[in-house]
Amino acid sequence: MKILGVGIATLDIINRVERYPLEDSEVRVLSQRRSRGGNATNTLTVLSQLGHNCVWAGVLPQNPDAAFIEEALRGQQIDLRHVRRLTSGKLPTSYITLSEESGSRTIMHLRDLPEYRAEWFLEDVDPGEFQWIHFEGRSPDELGVMLSTLSEIEGLRVSVEIEKPRSGIEAMFHLPQVLLFSRHYAQSVGYGNAESLLKGVAQQLGDQRPLMFCAWGDQGAWALDRHGELLHVPALRISPVVDSIAAGDVFNAAVIHALSQAATPMQALQQGCQLAGRKCGMQGVEDVVL
Repeated sequence: MKILGVGIATLDIINRVERYPLEDSEVRVLSQRRSRGGNATNTLTVLSQLGHNCVWAGVLPQNPDAAFIEEALRGQQIDLRHVRRLTSGKLPTSYITLSEESGSRTIMHLRDLPEYRAEWFLEDVDPGEFQWIHFEGRSPDELGVMLSTLSEIEGLRVSVEIEKPRSGIEAMFHLPQVLLFSRHYAQSVGYGNAESLLKGVAQQLGDQRPLMFCAWGDQGAWALDRHGELLHVPALRISPVVDSIAAGDVFNAAVIHALSQAATPMQALQQGCQLAGRKCGMQGVEDVVL
């Protein structure tokens, strides 16, 4: 399947420490690595490993850090034809502290680059080329324009990842066929668990609701199908947890892959939890698929 992913790429600088430091303390870093990150490009990296023909639409500056990102994506056979390269700005950079004790991560993110614009999407992208288009739910104004142009394209499926609360993004929830929510989003808008989020959104959308998923870390993941049935799959238990960075992006990729293969929502949940759990037991996402 030919899949377009719209979102960001980042440079991740990952410091592995024995345990997360206390405030105003000094700890020794056990190891450090530079990696390509970003939700959309992580998801495309996994989808490429699963055999899909993947294309990324995003923004890069013209500097050595961006060249590092391009090389990493090309190494995963991801097509960069729809990348906008700007002469100013800095590549988004995430400074990540990874605790060996718990496997959890803390991220400090620097961003000085414009969001991908709807006008670029309309100029550059022929949606008819693709069978699936996946968006990061970022700038709602730009996202709304892009989504509204896709509703009449026969044979195209559209998914949106809702990772963080953004003003106005709820107005787009009825436009894609698949919504992928994070625990962070759910808790930020006042929901204490995945079930209440999915039921709350379904009640707001009524008959227009898409197929919805919500991953909840070590508690597994939930889905609400179009008939209103709530589904749950427990998390795959991994010991020790090596690296939880991008586990949500891996879950999303597995769900998209499963649905593209005509899997049921329950089968998509199972595949998502299985692959996300496997990812937590290894470093990075470049070799997450066997």
